[in-house]
Amino acid sequence: MLYSNVYIHSFGYELPPNVISSDDLEKRLEPLYQKLHFKKGQLEALTGIRERRFWDHGYKMYEGAIQAGQKAIDASGIPADNIGMLVYAGVCRDNLEPATVCAVNHGLGLGPDTEIYDISNACLGVLNGIIQVANAIELGQIRAGLVVSCESARQIVDITINRLLATMDMEVFKKTVATLTGGSGAVAVLLTSSDLSNQGHQLLGGVIRNSTEHHKLCWWGSGTGLSTSDQQMETDSVAVLQNGVTLGIETYTSFRSQLSWPDDKPDKIICHQVGASHQNSILESMEIPKEKDFTTFQYLGNIGTVSLPITAAIASEREFLLPGDLVGLFGIGSGLNCLMLGVRW
Repeated sequence: MLYSNVYIHSFGYELPPNVISSDDLEKRLEPLYQKLHFKKGQLEALTGIRERRFWDHGYKMYEGAIQAGQKAIDASGIPADNIGMLVYAGVCRDNLEPATVCAVNHGLGLGPDTEIYDISNACLGVLNGIIQVANAIELGQIRAGLVVSCESARQIVDITINRLLATMDMEVFKKTVATLTGGSGAVAVLLTSSDLSNQGHQLLGGVIRNSTEHHKLCWWGSGTGLSTSDQQMETDSVAVLQNGVTLGIETYTSFRSQLSWPDDKPDKIICHQVGASHQNSILESMEIPKEKDFTTFQYLGNIGTVSLPITAAIASEREFLLPGDLVGLFGIGSGLNCLMLGVRW
């Protein structure tokens, strides 16, 4: 896919107030650590994650999405009535129905003719939302669109810790350690057409690939898919990494061909934030120097759909991403699915 008329104009994000260190989680897991003879610091050593953030108890996903969305709108200076599409793209939702985006649209005060809906594709949700909005802009259907997401890891982390303490089992730990990397946060991405504003970051195009024979390697849910009380999350971390790297290489090869970038490009990259092992493996496999990458997983953890866009926003704030840089946004999600976008910053 290629674009000629789409700009990422502004970002907005919201961070939860409660900072939870890996040491905090290990204190709760002390009986398990004693039985399995784990040393303190095991969680950070395995993942590279020192801390993550949690929302207060009872916090609603639409609240974070509204706060992040309003920040993106305010930062753009574009009147809200120009926004013709609003997409909520989080894994976490407040209800099975109505769509979470309904509460977000109401809270932002967007017009009744705004096209609104939820989408879901594991950690790729926001990038998929960007594609949905970009396609509508490129077709001339809308002049601006907003993608929002809010994720919360508090509940599933609490459930996982309780399960670990109940089973005291090494195999359960292996299947659930990835869950303990989860963080929380909210993000918004506002896209516009060039006739409305060309002051943002030009979206050039991208590539999507899937490897769905691996759809059972990482899952989050319950036996019925409806209950919240019996949720579980399990990940075959080794297989996800191995097969994710293979899919990433295939996607990256297609991505470079699609955008016709020379050997020294991209100038910078922002990847989905999983952890240290994933980062090292991806960079090595694609032969990308580490200094081209910007990370936040060390202090934010893995925030699902929020991870990549919030990292891009922070990287821009800290002037890691500079005007004119050719930037690769590299997303991967359970399923397995991979989406890479190219942006002229």
